[in-house]
Amino acid sequence: MDLLTALQGSYGDAPDALRIDGRPLSREQLLGAAGAVAARVGGAQALAVLARPTAETVVAVVGGLLAGVPVVPVPPDAGPVERDHILRDSGAQLLAGGDGVADAASAGVEALPVDLAERHDAGLPEPAAERPAFVLYTSGTTGPPKGAVLSRRAVAADLDALAAAWDWTAEDTLAHGLPLFHVHGLVLGVLGALRTGSRLVHTGRPTPEAYAKAGGSLYFGVPTVWSRVVADEPAAQALAGARLLVSGSAPLPVPVFERLAALTGHRPIERYGMTETLITVSTRADGERRPGSVGLPLAGIATRLVGEDGEPVPSDGESVGELQVSGPTLFDGYLNRPAADAEVRTADGWFRTGDVATIGPDGFHRIVGRASVDLIKSGGFKIGAGEVEAALRDHPAVADAAVVGAPDADLGQRVVAFVVAAGEVTGDQLSAFVAERLSVHKRPREVVLVGELPRNAMGKVLKKRLLEG
Repeated sequence: MDLLTALQGSYGDAPDALRIDGRPLSREQLLGAAGAVAARVGGAQALAVLARPTAETVVAVVGGLLAGVPVVPVPPDAGPVERDHILRDSGAQLLAGGDGVADAASAGVEALPVDLAERHDAGLPEPAAERPAFVLYTSGTTGPPKGAVLSRRAVAADLDALAAAWDWTAEDTLAHGLPLFHVHGLVLGVLGALRTGSRLVHTGRPTPEAYAKAGGSLYFGVPTVWSRVVADEPAAQALAGARLLVSGSAPLPVPVFERLAALTGHRPIERYGMTETLITVSTRADGERRPGSVGLPLAGIATRLVGEDGEPVPSDGESVGELQVSGPTLFDGYLNRPAADAEVRTADGWFRTGDVATIGPDGFHRIVGRASVDLIKSGGFKIGAGEVEAALRDHPAVADAAVVGAPDADLGQRVVAFVVAAGEVTGDQLSAFVAERLSVHKRPREVVLVGELPRNAMGKVLKKRLLEG
C-alpha cells in the first residue's frame, strides 16, 4: 500500500508545493533529499527525529518512511531524561535534526545529517502495509511515556477517511503551525498533504498573523490557536476565503466556536482522536457542525459507550460512559509493553479510550473528558467536567475555565472550578450561574480565580497540576 502517493509524480509539482516556516520545497526536492536519508538509514531499527518545525524534519521523516524504518518523533523541548528514555526505549540508532555530533553523542546515538540540497533516487520498494510507520510516545497516568506503534496501513486508512469526510483534495492548500511530533501536526498536517496531493504551508509558529498570510483553503488549529485568532479580528476575517477550519486535540470552547463562525463565516470542523487510534470521529464538510460535538464516526470506525459495570450505555445524548472504538486506524500496541497494551484492550478487541462521552440518538458524539480526571463522582452523582466548563464559559466575565473533582470527606469528590476571569465576578456568582443552567448538584462547590490555566503543547489543560497545586 503506497503511503505517500503524492510523491509519485501524478499530482504535478510546484517550487513551493511545501513551504515550511518560510522555506519552499518542491515535491521533487523533498523526494530527492529524503531519498538520500533513506539510503543511509535502511536496515536501522528506528530513526529518531528531533521534530522542529523545519523542512529538515519533514525530509528526515519522509526518508525514514521511504526506507521502511519506524520514525520516532522527539519533542524539541524534551528534557534530557525524556529524550533519553524515548531513544533508549525505541531502540533508535540514529538521531536526525539534532544540533550535530555533540547532541547525538550525549544521547548515545549517531547523528544523521539532513541536507536539503542532496538528491538521491533510493529506488526502494514500497514497504509492506503492516510495517510500522511511527512510534509515537504518549504520556499515561503513571510511569514514563509509552511508544504507540502505528502501522502504515493505519495511517493510510485514517488519512483516506479524513479526506472523504472533509472533501480534502489536491486542489486544497493546507495551512497550520502545529508541532511536528504529534498526530495532529505530523500525521495529519504533513502526511495528509503528501497523500492527498494538497499544497502545504507550515507557518512555523501558529500566530494569527501567520495564519492570515498563509492563504490556505484548509486550516488546522488547536483551541489555543483559534482563541488567539478570534482575538485578532483582522486576522480572523482574513480566513473568510478558506474552505474549512478544523479544530482538534482538545475541546473547542463554544464561545470560540461562535466567534470564529461570526468573524470568518465558517462553522469549524471538530474531530476526536488519540495517538493510539488516530482520528476516529469528526463532523463533516457537508454536514452539521454543532458546537461542543465532535460528530460521527469516520468510515470503517465503530464506537460504543460502556458503563463502569461493563454494561452498554444508551445513546440518548445524556447518559455518559467510557468511549470504546474499533477499526482499521488503531495502533498495533505499545512497544515492549504487553501488559500496558492488555489494559487498554477489551476481551472482544475494542480499544478503551479512557474518555467519557455521550452519544445522541442521531449518532453525534460529545466528549465529556478523561475518565481519570473529568468524570466527577459527587454525592452519588456522576458529573462530566466538560458540561460544567461549558456552562461557566457562557458567563460574560469568564475567559476560560477548567473543572476538576477534589477529594471530599462528605461527597467523595466536590466540584472545583479554576476560572480565568474576563471581568469582575465572584465565585458565588459563578456557582449560582451554573446552578441556574444545570442541575444544582453540578454547581462548583469551590471557585478558584487564576491568571491562566496550565496547558501542554497541544492546548490541553493539565488538570492534575491543578489538583496538585
